[in-house]
Amino acid sequence: MARQLICPTCSRTLEWSEAYPYRPFCSERCRLVDLGGWLTEKHVIPGEAVEDAAGSESPAPADTGPDEGLPSRRSD
Repeated sequence: MARQLICPTCSRTLEWSEAYPYRPFCSERCRLVDLGGWLTEKHVIPGEAVEDAAGSESPAPADTGPDEGLPSRRSD
């Protein structure tokens, strides 16, 4: 017998099997709803804010090009 679980988004009962490829979610929609919650910070992991070396919270990284901000590659 397959293990029964509850979708964390809609609370639908499902089984842990190949019939539900988006497990632990029941569908792709529920998976994307959960992802949206993390991206909009509706879901957060509790804890202290991370501070940088200067003692202030780190700002979001600036939008850079595909190679900007990466270490240069050396070809020896």
